[in-house]
Amino acid sequence: MSANTPAPVVSIAYHSGYGHTAVVAEAVRAGAADTGATVHLIKVDEITDAEWALLDGSDAIVFGSPTYMGTASGAFHVFAEATSKRWFGDVWQDKVAAGFTNSASKAGDKLNTLQYFQMLASQHGMSWVNLGLKPGWNSTAGTEFDLNRLGFSSGAAAQTNSDEGPEGVHKADIATAEHLGRRVAEHTRVLVAGRAALAAAAV
Repeated sequence: MSANTPAPVVSIAYHSGYGHTAVVAEAVRAGAADTGATVHLIKVDEITDAEWALLDGSDAIVFGSPTYMGTASGAFHVFAEATSKRWFGDVWQDKVAAGFTNSASKAGDKLNTLQYFQMLASQHGMSWVNLGLKPGWNSTAGTEFDLNRLGFSSGAAAQTNSDEGPEGVHKADIATAEHLGRRVAEHTRVLVAGRAALAAAAV
């Protein structure tokens, strides 16, 4: 990142019921921070007025939740409904968005959760960033340690055995989440720099 390019601000708005999704959120944070972005981790079930303001001031928001019964958790849904106050004022219009989720099963209907995040972002007029990885672990040459081992393209998906704690989050899924964080931050940096260049040219 050049000295003249402003560092993007990325916020990760997530819920974690048992700590597994928090591990994935931290991986997204680490990936984004690696690019020089300013990153905020925000637990949506404990969100404060100051954290709402952080979201409003962010260039990108990454949504995260475990997949429970085929969709995002109830706590995340409460947060999503509360964002309607932002929707009325177009506060999040044209921000970058992305998403991640975790469940105990390999598929586990995680796609539905990622699509729910995409729809939420679309209602706010945000621009969705996908994972940008080919599927891993889908040939005899592949292994469970491939990036995107579960084969999702719309966001980062993780799988953790139901009888394991947060330490059981798969290393490949952590690496995939880090990739998503970097990708979001890099796309956001280009967007922020482009807007700054356009504003300067208009003066």
